[in-house]
Amino acid sequence: MEGIIKKYQQKFRKAKEEMGRWDELQSRLLSQFSSASAIIQRLQVLQNSKNYGALTCVQGIEDSVLAKQMESLQVILLGMNKTLEDFCGVCTTLEKMARDGAQLIKGGSSISSAKQQQQGVGIKPSVAVCLDGLRLLSEMHRSEYHLKVSVVAALGKVALNLWYVMPDVLLLSQPLSPSAPPLLLFFFLI
Repeated sequence: MEGIIKKYQQKFRKAKEEMGRWDELQSRLLSQFSSASAIIQRLQVLQNSKNYGALTCVQGIEDSVLAKQMESLQVILLGMNKTLEDFCGVCTTLEKMARDGAQLIKGGSSISSAKQQQQGVGIKPSVAVCLDGLRLLSEMHRSEYHLKVSVVAALGKVALNLWYVMPDVLLLSQPLSPSAPPLLLFFFLI
């Protein structure tokens, strides 16, 4: 039983690393979103020829500036899609850890009964709690990933609308659970 708990400790250490990676990706995505939002705001101003003042005498200035801003926006949106792929990688890793954790119980382990799975070793949590924690981490991050994908897709579609202000609130969202049991497991397992 203690050997199984040690394997779960390793899984939670890896999960903690993945959550650190998630936080880095979160910062990157928010920065990219902020840059895209700034460009979208500028596009609205740049579409009005009155905002060019004396520069209106330069032939093609409006089209040139708009094209450059659109090009920059496209580069940022591509970067956001790459960041989303990285988020997906974190989700996939967490899902694999949850599957592997379940396999520890199924695959020839000495812990076969539900009662044995509920027993803890000293102050360490039970195998069932460890497995539920891994599963919960996986599900929370997958849900957040889907939300981020939706927001980024919407940003691309509404690039010239005023609606873009609201999605940044959604991007700030992080996977949380009401009582944060997976985080409590870190303290016991690591």
